[in-house]
Amino acid sequence: MTLALRAVFSLLFGAGLLILGNGLIGILLPIRMGVENVSADLSGIVMSAFYFGFMVGSVAGQPIIRRVGHIRAFAAFAALATAVSMAHALVFDVTVWAILRAISGFCMAALYATIESWLNVKSSNDHRGQVLSIYLVTSYLASLLGQLLVNTYEIEGLGLFCLGGLMMSLSLVPVVLTRVAGPEIGAVKRLGLRVLYKASPLGVVATWGAGMLSGAFYALAAIYADSLDLSVFEISLFISVPIFGGLVLQWPIGRLSDRYDRRTVLLGVLVVCVVSSVVLSFFGYTGAELTTLLVAAVFLGGALATIYPIAVAQAYDYVDRADMVGASGGLLLVWAIGGTVGPLIASFLMGHFEAPALFVYLAVVASALVIFTLYRMLRRQALPAAEQTNFVAVQTTSAIANALDPRTDPLPEFYYNDEDPGDR
Repeated sequence: MTLALRAVFSLLFGAGLLILGNGLIGILLPIRMGVENVSADLSGIVMSAFYFGFMVGSVAGQPIIRRVGHIRAFAAFAALATAVSMAHALVFDVTVWAILRAISGFCMAALYATIESWLNVKSSNDHRGQVLSIYLVTSYLASLLGQLLVNTYEIEGLGLFCLGGLMMSLSLVPVVLTRVAGPEIGAVKRLGLRVLYKASPLGVVATWGAGMLSGAFYALAAIYADSLDLSVFEISLFISVPIFGGLVLQWPIGRLSDRYDRRTVLLGVLVVCVVSSVVLSFFGYTGAELTTLLVAAVFLGGALATIYPIAVAQAYDYVDRADMVGASGGLLLVWAIGGTVGPLIASFLMGHFEAPALFVYLAVVASALVIFTLYRMLRRQALPAAEQTNFVAVQTTSAIANALDPRTDPLPEFYYNDEDPGDR
């Protein structure tokens, strides 16, 4: 573990700073829109724009990286993400903010692809799984800390926007000083959605549902919390504890999915999601102590975080090893589509039925997934546990990260033939 960490420390440090800044901006914007009395449906449009940009960036970002090189691409996208973060402070207009969020989502998709390309190169086959685990923990902790940083300056001021931009700009330093070329990311070819659905209908539908659920929750939960007249600190806690729940609950739930029928475990996770959402919706309308809300949010966050990796594992059970990275690219696109649509639907409901309708929406979507999971359990026999692929906690960042997954074949080591890759 020490050798694996030493090899990728500078890249992980840069990724942590990037995610830290992005997490801060992600919680700041909905709180600020609440202060400015922006309606929930308009806020949802602004926040869903990030997922739309992410979806486009996951498709269009990699060709740009191949054309200009990893270091130049990272520097350009990090600089643009920094500028976009601070541009929010210059003008308050929901249309402008939606455009800025879309640009930010595009940049983050490309930045994730660049960093994860380097992590692939710096990781030996023996250490790929360890590096993926360290990267996952780094991402969760940075995202959690980013939520709490919203307490450092006034919501109405410029300080928080500048701080978010500062974190993103500082991510450049450790990354661009890393002298290593990138792998052949052109080798990552997505499997078509029709092929994926034929191989694993449940894997595709559960992935889409994971995007619908997570996108809506993390885009709009701060608006729900603000509607309960919670303080900024309490709102940041409410958004942080689901991230913590996702971090600590993935591994025990993953172990269960390896020992038993994976669909049964997914069913249990979805039931937890339904129950937690009903609790948060009920107390959103009637009022409750903060502790009650936080406990429900922990379990909801743990459930939301495990739906996607269980869906990926379910799909991998029916995909050849050589196609797994390509399958992850297709699944990530499906997730991003769900992440774009989910906040739009949920915010519309919040605008018409008050903020707690967010969790009514989550309960309905999770219930629909429960029904589809039961249907698929009747249509296809379960694989014996010994024949299932192992559960691995994967992220919704880029398909390249899944090349670190020990279940997959590693990418070809180098894309460039440069003897000195320092300027690439």
